[in-house]
Amino acid sequence: MPSFAENAFAGMKRHPEIFAALEEYERTKKVRKLSPRKHIDLTIDPALLKEFRVYCRERGMSMSRFVERCIRKEIQAARAAERS
Repeated sequence: MPSFAENAFAGMKRHPEIFAALEEYERTKKVRKLSPRKHIDLTIDPALLKEFRVYCRERGMSMSRFVERCIRKEIQAARAAERS
């Protein structure tokens, strides 16, 4: 069974952004977001946007999260198809 130190070092290798955030907190005493989001502009059909807003509202989900989920699915499907 790995020791605490071994698990900590493995975690730092897998997620260096978390370790960097902790170092920054130690230095500045301010917490920054670990996964900052970027703002993008999209151009889509107004009728589709209206329907999309209603769809998300009825399901209690954020439009941004829904788009992120769709993008992830598409990328995963494309990578799986490339491997086949």
